[in-house]
Amino acid sequence: MEDRQKAQAMLERVGEFKSEPLTNFSVPENAAAFEAALAKVRGQFGEKHPLVIGGEEIWTEATLVTTNPAHPDQVVGIFSKADGELAKQAVEAAEAAFATWSRTPATERAEILLRAAALMRERRHELSAWMVYEVGKNWVEADADTVEAIDFLEYYARQMLKLELVEVYQTPGELDTLHYIPLGVGVVIPPWNFPLAITVGMSSAAIVAGNAIVLKPASDSPAIAWAYFRILQDAGLPKGVCNFLSGPGAIAGEVLVDHPKTRFIAFTGSKEVGLRINERAARPQPGQRWIKRTILEMGGKDAVVVDETADLDAAARDIILSAFGFQGQKCSAGSRAIIVDKVYDALLEKVAEQARKILVIGDPDKREHYTGPVVSKSQFRTVTEYIEIGKQEGRLLYGGKVLDRDGYFIEPTIFADVAPDARIAQEEIFGPVLTISKTADWKEAIDIANGTEFGLTGAYYSADPERIAYAKQEFHVGNLYINRKCTGALVGIHPFGGFNMSGTDSKAGGPDYLLLFTQAKSIGQKLP
Repeated sequence: MEDRQKAQAMLERVGEFKSEPLTNFSVPENAAAFEAALAKVRGQFGEKHPLVIGGEEIWTEATLVTTNPAHPDQVVGIFSKADGELAKQAVEAAEAAFATWSRTPATERAEILLRAAALMRERRHELSAWMVYEVGKNWVEADADTVEAIDFLEYYARQMLKLELVEVYQTPGELDTLHYIPLGVGVVIPPWNFPLAITVGMSSAAIVAGNAIVLKPASDSPAIAWAYFRILQDAGLPKGVCNFLSGPGAIAGEVLVDHPKTRFIAFTGSKEVGLRINERAARPQPGQRWIKRTILEMGGKDAVVVDETADLDAAARDIILSAFGFQGQKCSAGSRAIIVDKVYDALLEKVAEQARKILVIGDPDKREHYTGPVVSKSQFRTVTEYIEIGKQEGRLLYGGKVLDRDGYFIEPTIFADVAPDARIAQEEIFGPVLTISKTADWKEAIDIANGTEFGLTGAYYSADPERIAYAKQEFHVGNLYINRKCTGALVGIHPFGGFNMSGTDSKAGGPDYLLLFTQAKSIGQKLP
């Protein structure tokens, strides 16, 4: 009862969750502060960083080098590279820390998340600046990423306290309780496209629930993950509860996922890697005493559907913003537009006009540039190959040219008259490529939207209430938006996660997310 009372008192003290506001960069003081943060981060380029296992720094001869995708000759950071043996040590360190951390009161665990959120606010622009330089986000996209990270910390701290207050019905003569206890050692594998928000979201949920983790950041964004890891240290997280393990992706699949002491794997990334993790995790290893749990958020081929009753100006702008925010490198990106034929030509013209207006290409450290580079040379190669395929499968409406400049810049590209079953309309490209398809009527448009193996996000533009009601029922995605863009989910407001091959519908930023990192223990005690 004492733990419940402490949780209730803390909830009353911290109050209800509120979204962190975005930065208004039109305010001169805010713009100047961000410029200062960019300069500070540039001054830290090329620094070396260790692994941290059980609180101990480990330096390796083998290193992982991360560079600025706008200027690949600029080294952002140099990171020690883990091997299989060090990965095993990290799991063992997490297991040792779990023994104490799992018995730490939920109120103390939540306090650490709230302290981390406060530190993140203080270092907000610096964290965003790392994203500008390491993965090529523009100012607004980077700031939104940091805001989401802060929101995750604040939200999950409160959700953990609420789990402490769950009640069950009582039977006469008994004291009946339900407790959510942690799972054990977890492996957290975040992506590079939301290198702070998703890293923070998955790891903080696991930690506040009482688990100990191995954090294996994406190879393209370890500097951002390192900045967050330092915040956890400064917030007072005990040694070994979060172990920082930079290195190649193979160590995650070959050692961390397979390890018999690994209890769960939280992964965000491609469908191919997610399915491989799921398959490997399903195979019991010698000494394993549980069924491993996988929490997977994978790809998307998300559609924006527009019928003839819609506000075409709003739809055109949001099609561009959905498709090309962060160069289309979002699993939620609206990479397909499906338009009813009555307004098809008119909307195509408006979409092209918005593209010319919004998609200003250049170095993302300049505020006026909306479109920066894709994250890496391999990503550049993949996307440009898809553009060549698109020239055979559709009519080039916008872009499509090779840019003669330093860095991995790809001109945003729009293909019209694309068949719904074309490769560029079915396969996740994960870059600045939009396909537009024509359809006879609005119901067929929704059927086309549902016609991929994914089911993550979607948007439907209409002024007809009956059609909107139909879309809410039949548009089969985890996150559906009506008359607004299909990106930009807010923590606590739009719990995020998809259907089908988009993942396990693990709703990040939602009231049931922490349940994925816990197990319920029911206790019935006979009273004297």
